[in-house]
Amino acid sequence: MKKITRRSFLAAAGVSAAALALTACGGSSNSAAASTSTAASSTAASAAGDATAAANDPKVTLVYAEVNPLDTIVGQTATHFKEKVEELTGGSVVIDVQASGVLGSENDVLDAILGGSTSIDMSRISAFALTSYGCNKSKLLSIPFTFENRAHFWNFANSDLAPEFLNEPQELGLPVRGVFYGEEGFRHFFTVNPVSGIDDFKGLKLRVSNDPVMNGMVEGLGANPTVVSFGELYSALQTGVVDGAEQPIANYKSNAFPEVANNLILDGHTLGAIQAVITDNAWGKLTENQQAAIMEAGADTQAFNADLSETAENKVLEELRSSGCNVVDVDDKAPWQEACAKVISENTSDQAELYQQLLDMKA
Repeated sequence: MKKITRRSFLAAAGVSAAALALTACGGSSNSAAASTSTAASSTAASAAGDATAAANDPKVTLVYAEVNPLDTIVGQTATHFKEKVEELTGGSVVIDVQASGVLGSENDVLDAILGGSTSIDMSRISAFALTSYGCNKSKLLSIPFTFENRAHFWNFANSDLAPEFLNEPQELGLPVRGVFYGEEGFRHFFTVNPVSGIDDFKGLKLRVSNDPVMNGMVEGLGANPTVVSFGELYSALQTGVVDGAEQPIANYKSNAFPEVANNLILDGHTLGAIQAVITDNAWGKLTENQQAAIMEAGADTQAFNADLSETAENKVLEELRSSGCNVVDVDDKAPWQEACAKVISENTSDQAELYQQLLDMKA
């Protein structure tokens, strides 16, 4: 099958997206884990078959792509999902987690699976990654300063609105479906040279993944967005190709970025919302019992991630401070929000009502 790029998918999805548009995008994590209404559990409830009956079904191995190491929040989330699936299916479904980006960047993986590759069955992606393929609802999850705190995000993820976002790829005819939501902590900028506030960002070359929202945010800060693949970011910081980048705290440490950019400013511009997706090809290889087990494991993993993320992030931040990382707190985020006002408006005006629903879910 000919490889389908993000650009060609946008063109193909344009008519579907237009049709959809006419008809329709820091608190405690314990309360989120205790919620009885989640996007994943909602889907699991409707899945056919008995998950525990899957043990006698034909053996299937699903390759799961993860760009970060296993010791990160998303890496631990992948491991938990693997263990839960294999437990619920009695081993008839094995999840082969390929971490640390060995299968490529998120965009590489998405290009491959949406282009028909069958070598990857599942992937953990940033919630906004499917935006380039026409998933405009997902884009709203990456708008700067949308979520005030973790509780705000989990109010969304555990709401009746979440499945509408999670199922968007299927509505657009993309050959993947969402399994569960999670988050990897708030995203912050880090730089090679010390910065003390927003004024120090003017003129800096900041790494982006060529996402329109990210580009607009960096430009709003007076910096220059510079496209660099995640796998090349360490060397780009080391050689001066870029002056800084942004990541969740746990990923910043696990990828050894403090070695080359030991200055972290806690602006918390977005919450790193994530989701796991499975290809239609892989889904079709599963029995109804196995499909039910996948969705049940997804619901369990979503709750696991809610419990894990805040505790893990706080632990890593303490380690960074004690190891000599120059961590700069941001007491007043108003200037940052003002700098992002244009990109927020430009990327939410066509879905203003849906975006307001997200904002109204604050804790």
